[in-house]
Amino acid sequence: MDEKKLWEKTLSEIELQVSKPNFLTWFKNSRLIEKNTDTGHVVVGVGSNFAKEWIQSKYNKTIIEIIQNHEPSINRVEYIVLSSAEAEKKIFEQKQTREEQPSSQVGFIEFSADPETNLHPRYTFDSFVVGSSNELAFAAASAVTKEVGTKYNPLFVYGSTGLGKTHLIQAIGNEIVKNFKKRTRVKYVPSERFVNDVVWAIRTKRMDDIKNKYRNVDVLIIDDIQFIGGKERSEEEFFHTFNILYQNNKQIIISSDRAPAAIPTLEDRLRSRFEGGMIVDITYPDYEMKLAIIKNKVQEKKLQIQDDVTHLIATKIQRNVREIEGIINKLLFYKELKGSAIDIRVAEEIIQNTLQQNMININPTHLLKCVAQFFEIQTSDLTNKSRRKEIVIPRQIAMYLLRDMLGMSYPDIGDKMGKKDHTTAIHSFEKITQGIIKDKALNQKIVMLKEIIQKTPA
Repeated sequence: MDEKKLWEKTLSEIELQVSKPNFLTWFKNSRLIEKNTDTGHVVVGVGSNFAKEWIQSKYNKTIIEIIQNHEPSINRVEYIVLSSAEAEKKIFEQKQTREEQPSSQVGFIEFSADPETNLHPRYTFDSFVVGSSNELAFAAASAVTKEVGTKYNPLFVYGSTGLGKTHLIQAIGNEIVKNFKKRTRVKYVPSERFVNDVVWAIRTKRMDDIKNKYRNVDVLIIDDIQFIGGKERSEEEFFHTFNILYQNNKQIIISSDRAPAAIPTLEDRLRSRFEGGMIVDITYPDYEMKLAIIKNKVQEKKLQIQDDVTHLIATKIQRNVREIEGIINKLLFYKELKGSAIDIRVAEEIIQNTLQQNMININPTHLLKCVAQFFEIQTSDLTNKSRRKEIVIPRQIAMYLLRDMLGMSYPDIGDKMGKKDHTTAIHSFEKITQGIIKDKALNQKIVMLKEIIQKTPA
């Protein structure tokens, strides 16, 4: 299928999944510029930098899934800005140049994954920030690279979305490739891609191709294994692949958003295989670690921001590393757009707008109910005048979250919390803000509460 027809089919399916205004805003002027089945990537041109950032963050997964339905070999989409006819001409010339080069040089060196291993070169141990939330996982990962197949096999890494699991497991693969060169065959694959490969093999009656692809490796890295649960044929194929690799001392590395025992749709025989290896988790980063991650990302993107801005990001963004990177990308976009320095006011506005995108269905009553359930007290306890310690701390946290998550004014918070003075709300917000920086346990509670509030139906 040629580029034009593939993109027309992709757009027709996207149009069914998004609103008409969104489709016209983000996809109207887009086009598929290049398709390379050998490297497994396509290049999509869009109308602006903002459209590029928005489509990449919001629709990338959907686009890949749709394209893979028509072209199973595609596993990555690169987005570029088509600002003029001259830009298109330049892209065409670059494409022609790449086609004339030897196959080893084909592709975008800076951004593309290795076509043989599927590993992205940016994911390394050197760029992985280690802290108290992931030091055990990092230690296990490092050990695996020194004793491939015999130390911690399988290695199972789990944790919530955006905490660096993909970075860590790909870093293992890149480190093994660096240490052993061509002597060790490494293959990284998201579980959705594995499922798609199995579906394709069943449809085309080419199961032997899948067996050869995944069983003739020395290191198999499967990302987000939870998505394989409940897919009977894929689970069966992975079970047999796992057994063959394990019996031959081949290294198996798996990631998930939860521990094996907490994946309800996973077959018991697979769960027991996973639990027979080394299981490590990655938890939410504390303030110091977030600060280190921010400085690392800022340096990587050659962005200069003031210390008060980095402090603000580390304090406000508490759920995951991916959110931090998203904020930094928006700051970088703002600087490129405006050509001016980023001050605290701009940073506050960008952070607030980003956080509010996830708060559309959250209201104060729902928030207070979640806080009360978390601390196993009554919602009325949060708004009465009790000074008991087991009530005071949850009440201060509730006030902090009303301000931090919903952006309520201090007088409105005081009114919602039982007609209290606005100075009480100010004191609570400032106390919890400082507490998050100093107290790791409190920081973990705030992060868990935010996740509960966002995931629990209002």
